[in-house]
This record gives sequence, C-alpha cells and structure tokens, in this order.
Amino acid sequence: MGSIPTFHTSRLLLTPLQASDAAAIQQLFPHWEVVRYLDSRVPWPYPDDGAEQYVQNVVLPGIREGKEWHWMIRLSEKPEQCIGSISLYDQPRNNRGFWLSPPWQGQGYMQEACEVINRFWFETLQRPLMQVPKAVGNTGSRRVSEREGMRLIEVTEGNFVSGSLAKEIWELRREDWLNHSGVRS
Repeated sequence: MGSIPTFHTSRLLLTPLQASDAAAIQQLFPHWEVVRYLDSRVPWPYPDDGAEQYVQNVVLPGIREGKEWHWMIRLSEKPEQCIGSISLYDQPRNNRGFWLSPPWQGQGYMQEACEVINRFWFETLQRPLMQVPKAVGNTGSRRVSEREGMRLIEVTEGNFVSGSLAKEIWELRREDWLNHSGVRS
C-alpha cells in the first residue's frame, strides 16, 4: 500500500498523521477522559515528550512497515484545528483505535470518521474482518460499534491506563458492513 489518503466528510478532514502533528497530540491527548480506557502501554501521567516519542517510535515505523494507517481528525471548516486521531492496525483482534479530545466528544464526529475509515479498511485494503477491543466502561466507543452493526464476540480481561478491567472484542465482517452501509460488492 502506498501513501495514506486524505479523507473529507461533511464536517471533518482526516489527514495522514505526520511528525509535525506531535505538538497538537501533546496538547489534546493527555486528558483522563481520553486515556483512561486506552491500553496500559500509554504512559500516565503523560510525559512532556509523550506525543513526540509516540509519533517517532510507534506511528511512523508502523506506517513505513505498511502495517498501520494513522490520521489526525480535523474540522473541515477550520482545518488547522485537530480534534483527535483514528488509526487502523494490521494486528489480530486489534484493527482500529481512536481518541477524541473532550471538547469535541458527544457530537457524532467519531461516528463520521469511522464511516470513511471502515470504507478504506473493507474496500481499499480488502480486509474481510475488523475486530476492535475496548474497555467495558467505554460507553462512547461501545455506541460507535453498535451503530456500525458490530457484534460483541468476547469479553476477557485487559490492562488499561485506569487499571485491569473487562475488555470487550467487537467484530464487523465485510459482508455485514456491506449490508449495513448499503454498499454492494
């Protein structure tokens, strides 16, 4: 897969994550409402160079290897304003992750971002299955999965920034996505 595309929705602009986005991530990301349900690999308290380390040591190598795709989520009417990030991973049982800064939560932005990212996953990358892990208490993320037509397939234990919690694995098969989204194969 070559370069990561830019996506436009009615309210959002999704741009490929770059090294220069580290400053925006550092400002928007380290909030308890954002990190508490993320994997325990996220350092907390978040260090002053946390975003720089993440972009340089995780994001950019994953992109270069062709196993990860990362976007910054921006407002269409104000493209300099980042509000969060969404990523796809070529990893078993962990294919998509996202976060949204608190001022922009609860307004349907993540649902909008997921629609185009799912299309990329199923149509462009031709993946047959998307699996998404999440902490049981992450009701916002759960609602996104439910609206997409995902099914809960397993509940296990997971280690999150907020501690050991029950972890759900949600799944969406390509054929179900095609039917749910109205796309014909």
